[in-house]
Amino acid sequence: MTTEATKTEVGSYFISNYPPFSQWSEAELPAVESALHSPPLHDEPLGLYLHIPFCRKRCKFCYFRVYTDKNASDVETYVSALSREIELVSKLPIMGGRPFRFVYFGGGTPSFLSAKQLTSLVDRLRANINWDQAEEVTFECEPGTLSQPKIVTLKELGVTRLSLGVENFSDAVLEENGRAHLSGEVYKAWDWIKAADFANVNIDLISGMVGESWDNWQENIKKTIELSPDSVTIYQLELPFNTVYSKDILGNTREIPVADWPTKRAWLSFAYDELQAAGYHVSSAYTLVKDPTKVNFSYRDNLWRGSDLLSTGVASFGHASGVHYQNKTEWGDYTKSLLEENKLPLYRGMKPTSHQLLIRELILNLKKGYLDTSYFTHKFGVNVLEHFADVWQSHVDDGYLTIDGDRVNLTRQGLLHADAMLPPFFEQQHQGVRYT
Repeated sequence: MTTEATKTEVGSYFISNYPPFSQWSEAELPAVESALHSPPLHDEPLGLYLHIPFCRKRCKFCYFRVYTDKNASDVETYVSALSREIELVSKLPIMGGRPFRFVYFGGGTPSFLSAKQLTSLVDRLRANINWDQAEEVTFECEPGTLSQPKIVTLKELGVTRLSLGVENFSDAVLEENGRAHLSGEVYKAWDWIKAADFANVNIDLISGMVGESWDNWQENIKKTIELSPDSVTIYQLELPFNTVYSKDILGNTREIPVADWPTKRAWLSFAYDELQAAGYHVSSAYTLVKDPTKVNFSYRDNLWRGSDLLSTGVASFGHASGVHYQNKTEWGDYTKSLLEENKLPLYRGMKPTSHQLLIRELILNLKKGYLDTSYFTHKFGVNVLEHFADVWQSHVDDGYLTIDGDRVNLTRQGLLHADAMLPPFFEQQHQGVRYT
């Protein structure tokens, strides 16, 4: 049986990689260097991630590397460093002449940059790379940083998928959680976005923000359906160690009324029901999409199947020929590596075993709500149903999934508990270790 705390405790819940980040180290950097400076091992799809670490405010639940105190000169320094990194990356043998299948501008808040800064950045990037053949170019946006000219610029720069961080439609909830935008800015931005006719627009919501209630949550889903985005992504609020809320809790400065796990899951289940009734389809434990036949989230689907991701920007995470790596995590270290030392800003890495790569793909793809286990037999030579028989049986007993031949399907309860289901698949040495 899977057991877990009902209360939302401090610690990481969402699983985005394996082995756990806490196990990565500087000692593994030679393996990273070897992977980057060798041709690709396989003809895997290639992706590019660009981290834009600026925000107007730091959300109280945010655990990413972001900066809220940088001026225009700092932004220019960072853009110069990022452009230099792209130049160095473009010459690496790992590129192997492959086009980028997907590109992702993440943050922070990429839309923090002005239209002029964005154009300048992309012009410098295009001196060394292009994404003309990419099936998806995603750009994360905070509603209050958008303007009609900026939206037009993003379309001109080749962005195909916008992801809008709405999180909640209540101004009181947004303010309590430290969001920089208010609901009126969502609607202004939405009109500009629809007029620009992007191929795919996603809205992010968070189940469990401080101040949310059943009435508020039902209103959030109603308003989301009225906007009718191409996809809706809903995260359940967690409290990793480095958030403002977590520090308040651990320092005993105040009690933070984050919704408990049963409440968050009830809200998520309600959202599934309402969105499916409105014509949406479950695409993963977090995302529902209008049209499951079109490319909806190439970044996720390729990354979860072991594609190479060349990751740029401070503290960003990449994956090359099966080797994980992370860039330097401090502003000064990152910019110095590129602008003074003229070298890649590598910080730490991890070379997983073949078995660990199997686990990584298994747990990440399980988040989509189903598995074709024959895929793993063909790729890794392992019958995962036999190899993890005890774990599967435990999840069947808990009502989280069903198994029919080679097919594993998560039940509604399985989708609601997706991340909680994954650690039992970890190797023994990674059971119970801190994730980040």
